[in-house]
Amino acid sequence: MSNILEIKDMSKFFDDFTAADSVNLSVKEGEFVSILGPSGCGKTTLLRIVAGFLEESRGEVLIKGKNMKSVSPENRPVNIVFQSLALFPMMNVYENVAFGLKRKKLNKQEIEKEVLSMLERVGLQGFEKKKINELSGGQKQRVAIARSLVMKPSILLLDEPLSALDRKLREHMKVELKELQREIGTTFIYITHDQSEALVMSDRVAVMNKGFLEQVDTPQNLYRNPKTAFVAGFVGENNRFEIVRKEDKEIITKSGMRISRPCLEFTPDVMYIRPEAFMLEPSKDMEDIAVMEAEIKTILFDGANTKMSVLVDSREEVLIALQQNAKFQTLKEGDVIKIGVAYDNIKCYKE
Repeated sequence: MSNILEIKDMSKFFDDFTAADSVNLSVKEGEFVSILGPSGCGKTTLLRIVAGFLEESRGEVLIKGKNMKSVSPENRPVNIVFQSLALFPMMNVYENVAFGLKRKKLNKQEIEKEVLSMLERVGLQGFEKKKINELSGGQKQRVAIARSLVMKPSILLLDEPLSALDRKLREHMKVELKELQREIGTTFIYITHDQSEALVMSDRVAVMNKGFLEQVDTPQNLYRNPKTAFVAGFVGENNRFEIVRKEDKEIITKSGMRISRPCLEFTPDVMYIRPEAFMLEPSKDMEDIAVMEAEIKTILFDGANTKMSVLVDSREEVLIALQQNAKFQTLKEGDVIKIGVAYDNIKCYKE
């Protein structure tokens, strides 16, 4: 599958501020790629450069092999769904979706055919005459997407389009968006600060921090094998341990907790262990695991996944995630237990 978008060594400067720094990213045709990062990391700047609303200070942006330098937004094979959706409240659903086609001066029959076909594909057949204020949040979302997709862009850019929805609807729309993208086959580039959205919907995720792309990977690899301390701390829930020194084969954290054998090849500055990586009362014959004594401080019931806050060696507070299991139903605050973690699940970094 060929690359539909190539960003090569691209930077964007605003006076003394660097919004994007030497960004390199390739997106394949039909791929769903999310740009994930905190507010101010440069992800929206990147999207606006691809859309043509901003011009890069350095580097190249190529769409379908063509350099987009000096190509205006309306002449680029992209369309954008904004966070606000930007629907026209005085128009009905049909008129909103038909708006771009009318500006292209298509005849009435062609417009009707394209609009009705697109409304059917996004599950809004029969909604043509409804006013925008008569629609639910999810239906408005689909109108905005239909209005963009009816223009047949090579790339659809989505700028945090689910952020204004309530939690339940947002969860529903994540699944809908992913299924819609697969059905239509248009390349989606999705901007978000919500890691759940990125991990659930994307073929690949690009994590951005302070203008840099820290890691571009599949959701699974991003979660299981973060390449930098930032990615480990930003993507998913994690326990962070600040390292103060290393003695022989032991890592000593700032609070004095000792863990044997991790990161033997170098002395790290920080170490991460995911809550679900911990085992309770590990078997004595298990190999390649670090075993620690812990006191249960707080039990946090969370439905299918109960969490426990424990103190390791009476010093370091650690969060542990447990699936419901009858073996652990009798645990209570104040109990002292053994916990273990496989060395492969201990991630160490130089900051």
